[in-house]
Amino acid sequence: MIRELERSTISGMAVLLLTMMVLVLCIYGFVWIGRELPRSERGMAILIVSLAILADLLIMAGLFTVAPNQAVVLQLFGKYVGTVKTTGLRWANPFYSKHKISLRIRNFETENLKVNDHDGNPIEIAAVVVWKVVDSAEAVFEVDNYEDYVHVQSESALRNLASAYPYDAHNDNEMSLRGNTAEVATHLRREIQERLAKAGVEVMEARISHLAYAPEIAAAMLQRQQASAIIAARQKIVEGAVGMVEMALEMLARNRVVELDPERRAAMVSNLLVVLCGERGAQPVLNTGTIYH
Repeated sequence: MIRELERSTISGMAVLLLTMMVLVLCIYGFVWIGRELPRSERGMAILIVSLAILADLLIMAGLFTVAPNQAVVLQLFGKYVGTVKTTGLRWANPFYSKHKISLRIRNFETENLKVNDHDGNPIEIAAVVVWKVVDSAEAVFEVDNYEDYVHVQSESALRNLASAYPYDAHNDNEMSLRGNTAEVATHLRREIQERLAKAGVEVMEARISHLAYAPEIAAAMLQRQQASAIIAARQKIVEGAVGMVEMALEMLARNRVVELDPERRAAMVSNLLVVLCGERGAQPVLNTGTIYH
């Protein structure tokens, strides 16, 4: 693999001033030749000045600029020479070809992908990926187009991630796309980074931006979620009702308010559970006799 080699270059301002001075002198030389030299001697002098101008223009062709958070990859007839990261006006061999690479942080959002989750349910998923180039040589020479490579590999990693987790967890120990967003984001970032390491790219962040069931099963899955929520709520209600019944019986026994035989105790428990667990308010019935009649 081709690794980045940072190369030092000459300040472009000094070269620019020098070449401008030579150009001015060459123009003055043309004027001087036309005024001072006889016609028989002008040919050779004009040729020399013309060659000096061509050489000066060739040297000026080696000037290039490097912006902040930008790298310039230098090649000499196809051979990698080095990378320039020093900002400002720089000068290098005019025969070097210069390819500019942005080192700024970039981000993009993948398209909404339709894939099957771990349970085989069709879902729609998309992610936001934040990345930047950290090795310009790898980005230019190891892959054909590093930007397209980032997009394609990110979508491929997202598809693989979606098939590794279910949309919803069926128990507390199971990870899911909807319930474990931080862990899933870490997994996604790690998998994308493994795919893009050879392209000289660092993935700074990757998070799911869109997650939903596919339209054809969305209604059925919504009913399933509602049923799960109702069951969970009922479970909490029953747990609370049982605790309140236990507390009521303990307080009655401790304060000796009334002594209940097992049959009446069971009836009281049944009545309290009906009142506490019912969806509607219970209608009170007053007993005008004894507790046995």
